Amino acid sequence: MASDEGMTTARVDSWIWSVRLTKTRSAAATACRAGHVRVNGERVKPAHALWPGDEVRLRHAGRERIVVVTRLVRKRVGAPVAVECYVDNSPPAPPREAVAVTAVRDRGAGRPTKRDRRELDQLRGRLGTGPESDRP
Repeated sequence: MASDEGMTTARVDSWIWSVRLTKTRSAAATACRAGHVRVNGERVKPAHALWPGDEVRLRHAGRERIVVVTRLVRKRVGAPVAVECYVDNSPPAPPREAVAVTAVRDRGAGRPTKRDRRELDQLRGRLGTGPESDRP
């Protein structure tokens, strides 16, 4: 890691992967191409140069991560070292209870019956649309 000490810039996709904000470098590059990565408020391409002090915003897995670069690395590092490479200014993740409950059917259970469908609609808070919905 001695070669990383004198670095002045790094590719944004490589840095995002190196500090473990994405699982793979190709996922980081794809996020850049899709416009999910912003550096100092601008959309960037995967090869954009990154300097210490830059603010990186990454939309990933349904939330936005806002980090300020403190140290540049090119190779993937361990989690304790990765945390030292940025300051995380992201809003806290929503609590698990706030996440909406989704109905899950067992694989191979077949098509839902009318009764199953009504129970799913009731769970989702939907009202029926047929003549049965007029009943109290």
